[in-house]
Amino acid sequence: MAVAVRGGRVGSGGGSVFRSFFSYRIFVSAMFTLLFLATLSVLLSTQPSHKDAVMDTTGNERVGRTFLAWQSDPLKTRLDLIYNQANNHVALVNAYATYARKLKLEISKQLKMFDDLAKNFSDLQLKQTYRTALFETNGPVDEDVLRQFEKEVKDKVKVARLMIVESKESYDNQLKIQKLKDTIFAVHELLLKAKKNGAFASLIAAKSTPKSLHCLAMRLMEERIAHPEKYVDDEPKPEFEDPNLYHYAIFSDNVIAISVVVNSAVKNAEEPWKHVFHIVTDRMNFAATKVWFKMRPVQGGAHVEIMAVDNFKQLESTNVRKFYFETRPENATKDVNNMKFRNPKYLSMLNHLRFYLPELYPKLNKILFLDDDVVVQKDLTALWKIDMDGKVNGAINTCFGSFHRFSEYLNFSNPLIKEKFNPRACAWAFGMNMFDLDAWRQEKCTEQYHYWQNLNEDRTLWKLGTLPAGLVTFYSKTKPLDKSWHVLGLGVNPSISMEEIEKAAVIHFSGDMKPWLDIAMNRYKHLWTKYVDNEMEFVQMCNFGM
Repeated sequence: MAVAVRGGRVGSGGGSVFRSFFSYRIFVSAMFTLLFLATLSVLLSTQPSHKDAVMDTTGNERVGRTFLAWQSDPLKTRLDLIYNQANNHVALVNAYATYARKLKLEISKQLKMFDDLAKNFSDLQLKQTYRTALFETNGPVDEDVLRQFEKEVKDKVKVARLMIVESKESYDNQLKIQKLKDTIFAVHELLLKAKKNGAFASLIAAKSTPKSLHCLAMRLMEERIAHPEKYVDDEPKPEFEDPNLYHYAIFSDNVIAISVVVNSAVKNAEEPWKHVFHIVTDRMNFAATKVWFKMRPVQGGAHVEIMAVDNFKQLESTNVRKFYFETRPENATKDVNNMKFRNPKYLSMLNHLRFYLPELYPKLNKILFLDDDVVVQKDLTALWKIDMDGKVNGAINTCFGSFHRFSEYLNFSNPLIKEKFNPRACAWAFGMNMFDLDAWRQEKCTEQYHYWQNLNEDRTLWKLGTLPAGLVTFYSKTKPLDKSWHVLGLGVNPSISMEEIEKAAVIHFSGDMKPWLDIAMNRYKHLWTKYVDNEMEFVQMCNFGM
C-alpha cells in the first residue's frame, strides 16, 4: 500500500512541477509582450497632437496634411522621428509576439505530453489488476503479474527518458552552452578553411601573368623580329655614369609597370633631362623592354639604360645564391606549408639584385631604388640633398606599437640573431630607398649580405624574401625618412586616406592587388592608370582595360 501512495505522489507532484514551470515561461513571454506594448503606448501618447492626424483601424498613423502645411510645420522633423520610432517598435513587438506564440505552442505541447506521461504512471499504479495482485494483497506477490507490471513500467520509463532528452536542450543551460561552443568551433574551422582557400586563390590571381601583359610582351617581341633594323643597340651614353645626375634603379620583368614608374617620375620632375633610369630585367623580357622605349621614347630628355640580369657576371656564385636564385622544383617545395614560398619572386635573382648596387654602378655615389609597383607623384630631387649622416640606406619606418618590429621577420630563438639584433628594433620598407653607395662600399654591406645569407642557408634565421635580408644587412645603417616620401599599402589596405595619398611623393601598391590586375582596388587604380601610355598601339590591342 505504501508503494501505491508513494507512486501516486510522484506522478501528481511531477505534473504539478511541470505545470508551474511552463506557466512561468508563458508568463515571462507575456510580460515581454506587454512591456513592448506599454512602451509603444507611451511613445504614441507623448507625440505632438495635430488636428490633421488621425488613426485608422489597424493602429497605423495616417498624416492627412497638405503639402504646404507639412513644409511649413516647424515640428515636422520631431514628428517624423517619433512616428518612425513608433513604427519600428511596432515591428519589434510583432516579432516578439510571433516568437512568444510559437514558444507558447511548443511549451503547451510539451506540457500536455508530460502531463499525459505523469497520468500514465499514476494510472498504471491504480490499475485494478495490479492493485489487487500487488498492492492490496496480504499474501505472496504474484510473480507473473509483477513481471508484467515491471515490463510496463520500464516501457514508460524509456518513453519518459526519450522525452526528457528531447526537451532537455530547451531548459539545460549547460547543454545549450556546449552546443553553442561546438557550433562556434565548427564555424571557425570552416572560416579557417575558407581563408586558406581564399588566400590561395588570391595568390594565384596576384602572381599569375595576366593575359594582357603576356600579349604586350609578345607584341613587342613580334615587332622586334619583324623590324630588326629599327632596334639596333645604341652606344652607352656618358650620362649613365655621371655622378652629378639623378640616378634611379628599377629591377623588374613587367614592361608596363616599368613604363609607369619612369613616366610618372619624368612627368613630375622639374628638370627631367637630369634624370637617369637604370632598368634591369630578365632575359625573356629584355628585348620587349628595349622595343617599348624605342617606340615610346621618354619625354623631357631623360635617359634610360636597359640591361639584362645575365649581363652582370661579377655576381658571386654561392650555395645561398643557388638556393635563392635558381627556380628548381626542389627549392620551391622546401616549405610546402608556406604558399608565399611557391612564388617565383622569392627565388629570382632579379629580386635580390638590389644588394649588389655598388658593383652594378661602380662610378655612382648615390642611387634611388624604386620597386615596379610604385607611382611617383612629385619631384624627387630633394632626396639626393638629404644628409644621410653616414648611413647607407634611407627609408621610411613601418613600425607602430608592437607591429613591424624585427621580431616579426627574424627568428629570435636562434642565439646568433638574439645576440646581434634587438627584437624591438623598427622595421623599414623596400620600395623607395635612397642608397649612399660610397657609404655602402665603406661599410662593406654586400659582404655582410653574403655573410648572413650563408648562415641562413638552412633558413633557420628567417624564412624567405628580401626584407629580412635587408634588415640584417643594413642594421644600424638606415636613416629614417619622413613618411610623406613613401606611402605603402595601396595593394592591400582600402582605408588609406586620399589626403595622405595626395601628400605622398611616392605611392606604393604593395600587396597582392597590383594595379595592373583585375583584382586591383578601384579606389586607387586610377592613380596608376593615368600614367599608362594608352596611345601606345600595343596597349590598345592587348585590352588592358584601363
